[in-house]
Amino acid sequence: MPRRQTHTGNRRHMAQNVSMDEFEALLNESFEIDTPQEGSVVKGKVIAIENGQAIIDVGYKMEGRVDVKEFANPGEAPEINVGDSVEVFLRSSENARGEAVISREMARREEAWDRLEKAYADEERVEGAIFGRVKGGFTVDLGGAVAFLPGSQVDVRPVRDAGPLMGLKQPFQVLKMDRRRGNIVVSRRAILEESRAEQRAEVIGNLTEGQEVDGVVKNITEYGAFVDLGGVDGLLHVTDMAWRRVNHPSEILTIGETIKVQVIKINKDTHRISLGMKQLQEDPWDAVAAKYALDTVHTGRVTNITDYGAFVELEAGVEGLVHVSEMSWTKKNVHPGKIVSTSQEVEVMVLEIDETKRRVSLGLKQTQRNPWEVFAETHPEGTEVEGEVKNITEFGLFVGLEGDIDGMVHLSDLTWEGRGEDVIGDYRKGDMVNAKVTEVDVEKERISLSIKAMDGDPFADATGDVKRGTIITVEVTKIEDGGIEVDYEGAKSFIRRSDLSRDRAEQRPERFGVGDKVDVRVTNIDAKTRRLGLSIKAREIAEEKEAVEQFGSSDSGASLGDILGAALNKGDDE
Repeated sequence: MPRRQTHTGNRRHMAQNVSMDEFEALLNESFEIDTPQEGSVVKGKVIAIENGQAIIDVGYKMEGRVDVKEFANPGEAPEINVGDSVEVFLRSSENARGEAVISREMARREEAWDRLEKAYADEERVEGAIFGRVKGGFTVDLGGAVAFLPGSQVDVRPVRDAGPLMGLKQPFQVLKMDRRRGNIVVSRRAILEESRAEQRAEVIGNLTEGQEVDGVVKNITEYGAFVDLGGVDGLLHVTDMAWRRVNHPSEILTIGETIKVQVIKINKDTHRISLGMKQLQEDPWDAVAAKYALDTVHTGRVTNITDYGAFVELEAGVEGLVHVSEMSWTKKNVHPGKIVSTSQEVEVMVLEIDETKRRVSLGLKQTQRNPWEVFAETHPEGTEVEGEVKNITEFGLFVGLEGDIDGMVHLSDLTWEGRGEDVIGDYRKGDMVNAKVTEVDVEKERISLSIKAMDGDPFADATGDVKRGTIITVEVTKIEDGGIEVDYEGAKSFIRRSDLSRDRAEQRPERFGVGDKVDVRVTNIDAKTRRLGLSIKAREIAEEKEAVEQFGSSDSGASLGDILGAALNKGDDE
């Protein structure tokens, strides 16, 4: 029994506790409903307007004051009347005067932030008005929240005077926002670009490739001009302005000028439009082949000079290239700018036409005769010439000749005696020399000269009447271990020891003396090495053979001495 009473008492106690908790919760809920919370937006009613302030009842026997100007939008008069229901921000429930501290501006800011965050998340436009200028841009009122508008985001192009934009309600795009820091960045430019994109799409949709349209030159650059086609720009490249070469678009266009152009290409994805002017004119290349036949000479104007040649305009729209190799017969490694100058009138020959690539190859040197051909005609082999030593190399001299061409004197053509290497050091650049033309190769553009030929050929003069087998008299000029050096009419030769005598015992060089006169037999004439092959031994053998033929052989009993003696006696008798 006692245990049963205890359970009943516990149930009654729990019921009482539940009732008290519920009552307290209901009481607190009623307080929360009736008593506004500080730091939040509350609804109130305007009960009076006095001294530029609106007195607002925010409930629970609380009233506050707000300056009337807080109910005005930037640039507009405030609209507030007694009896209006408004939302204000409750900063404090009571100040020193026992009034609630409220703010309409802060309420508008909170409301605006909520609205802006939603618009930012949905990428929607927001409405605002520019009301101030700050460093780097402007301030914008977005219905209670203040945003920053960078100067670069005001318009698609730099704005010099933003005065007309101040105070106007207009759409903006929220680029960035941070509620904790109270930062909002907006763009007016993004709205304009979007509108322009829609307008461009509409204009482009009405254009077709090949269509002829009117446009206004909007901007000029080095590579072309931008033309406004009525809401959309097209690029007129400098190469499509005229058939002729245009160095800069400003030569034929001015900003603001209305021109006729043809739509060459439309890129639907990028909305880029390529325009052309020359396409509306007759193509001069249609008549190039007939007008400029191969090997014909024409007068043109030099329009451009490069490292590899010069461009010559034959007529408006028709240019040809004179390659550096076709500019001069003689100036091989010279920059084209040293041969011709821009705007110079020149005569050129048509060498090749490629209509597919629209190229004309021209020649400048072909309008003049090949100087090597002229030289070959006027200076046959053996002609004497005079010229200045232009260059000295390890293999000879280069001598300047008529027609601005050079001839070469090889080392072997410097002197008859000695080596060319030994005498080339006697020459200097600028020396005037005389030489004879020995060869002209027009195809290889080579002229061979000889300085030594000016003195004649002493070897040829000395050996002109000498034949192989002839007996001649020479003078000993030098004695050496291997033989003797001899001279014949200025031509030097050497007789080897083995050729000094038929008798081995007599093959001694020392038995001769310098100045001795010796009869020898010519065994060889080498014009290339300029040497005579001489032999005393060969002379003795030849004499013996002749004596035997005349006076009998040794087989008849006569000795060689008898035969030679008879031959000598016969010679004396004669």
